[in-house]
Amino acid sequence: MTEVTRERVEAAYAALGSGDCARILEYYSEDLRWLVPGNHPLAGWYESLDAFLELMGQTHKLTGGTFRMDIQAVLVGEDCSADVCRNVALRDGADETSTSPHERMDYPVFHFMRWRGGRIVEGRDGLFGDSATAFSQFWAPFAPDGTRRDR
Repeated sequence: MTEVTRERVEAAYAALGSGDCARILEYYSEDLRWLVPGNHPLAGWYESLDAFLELMGQTHKLTGGTFRMDIQAVLVGEDCSADVCRNVALRDGADETSTSPHERMDYPVFHFMRWRGGRIVEGRDGLFGDSATAFSQFWAPFAPDGTRRDR
């Protein structure tokens, strides 16, 4: 059994960011389940690694590739990990100086992950306070002026 360590959690994030499917499969189970909270089009359960990777592709498309997760803290248990990341992104097409929650993401996100056999089998995102509202606003298909964005 592969031990869940801070280094393994960090390596899982690095693998995901690499886009290398073989490397991703070292850390994420093909039958992965992932929950994205909120009231927006990306919210809900993703019921396979392929579905989760499609979600990640959509986040990069909607942010013009600016989406990133900077790990700030990691806790590990026997078969689980919890981390806080600073998620940062700018909605594709937004002015770089925008501070609107519809266009700029910059806040902590909590991730709780269950591991089996050295790979993540389930994950859940969590948000703190007003960040939950801002998260839904950021991923909503509307701009601050109420116009629909291209998806």
